Amino acid sequence: MKITNVYIGGWFQRTMLQLTEIYDFLRECKTQLKLDTEKLQEYRKALAIGKIDYGVDGEEYIRFTTAYDITVKIYEDGLICLNNKNVSEDTLFADLDKVTDYYENKLSPAISYLFSLGAPVPKELANIETVYPYFIVFDKATKEQIADLLSRTEKQKYFEFTNERYDVVRGDKYYFINNKKQSLEKIEKYIEEQVFIREFKGQLHRYLNLHRIIWEKIDNVKENAKVKGADIVKFSSKLEGYSKTVNLIDGRINQMGTYISTREKIAKSDAELTEFLAISGYRFETLRDTLDYIKYLWDMTQTYVSSAQKLFSSLKSDVTSKSINSLTIVTSMSAGASIISLITKSEPKFTIFGVIYFFVLAFIGWGSTRLLSFISKNRRYEVADEAYDKNIDKE
Repeated sequence: MKITNVYIGGWFQRTMLQLTEIYDFLRECKTQLKLDTEKLQEYRKALAIGKIDYGVDGEEYIRFTTAYDITVKIYEDGLICLNNKNVSEDTLFADLDKVTDYYENKLSPAISYLFSLGAPVPKELANIETVYPYFIVFDKATKEQIADLLSRTEKQKYFEFTNERYDVVRGDKYYFINNKKQSLEKIEKYIEEQVFIREFKGQLHRYLNLHRIIWEKIDNVKENAKVKGADIVKFSSKLEGYSKTVNLIDGRINQMGTYISTREKIAKSDAELTEFLAISGYRFETLRDTLDYIKYLWDMTQTYVSSAQKLFSSLKSDVTSKSINSLTIVTSMSAGASIISLITKSEPKFTIFGVIYFFVLAFIGWGSTRLLSFISKNRRYEVADEAYDKNIDKE
């Protein structure tokens, strides 16, 4: 059995502007941003770049070779695919580790540092853990040989397809593609689309989980009948953090529809690629519907965070108002004591009793302030909010 290539990849939301920046960095280690020049040079050196090409294939892309026998292709929409062609059956898993290590420890850190300024990218923002689809391409392998390799990796297959040009056996993390007489270029296009699809769906799934997490955290606060005054500022700060995260992710989600349209146009212009995608049961309409669903949930999350912020802002104002009233009481007590002292003394005299009386008043004022502050912080404030049906978002 001959294994010709292995592939992995990822997707970060980018545009042709960032692609140009990557090209300048890869070619001449240049950037218009205020980044550490020495760090940039270290990152570029670690990439061990060989030949660099800039071309167009539906979208603009950069392709470069490396001293590790790994070829990297980066598209303008942020799709990245890595290909290791120096592989064999005996060293397959070591070869996969090699290309994975290059992606995780050399390429990703370099690109992350290059775009370290500005709003965070989705994976950093959403803390998405990447699970790579590994694509293994064979040359005229038998079904028994592929089945044997499947048993050593996935132990379960999701689907299998065969025609006169190629066979496809898909597991969870592994795709086995047996090339009978298809061009490698066509197979690579299929792999690139599969990487994009899985990464796109993975990000949407993470955003769905973040919606659930944030919603429940706010729920836990609101479900308390009463909340301590000392905790109101803490909860308000948490809500501010949730609001920032929600707004950043909302901006990223709203951008995602553009990428689907572009990829759909590219796929539908290639009949063989469309056939390949149909094999996996993939439909652009389904992915677009899922995106719309996540947008709807995220709009609800934004509204919910905003309503919670208004609620706790009102409680903060209430606490401040009561604190001012408490200070007014203490001030009045001190003023009253001063008036009594003036009435009962015909003329000021420095006596032991007067000194003791002064400190007693000071202690009473200090103690009253502390007592009222303690009462304010531990007072339970009503968290009033309209009830809603929690089952409305059941899937």
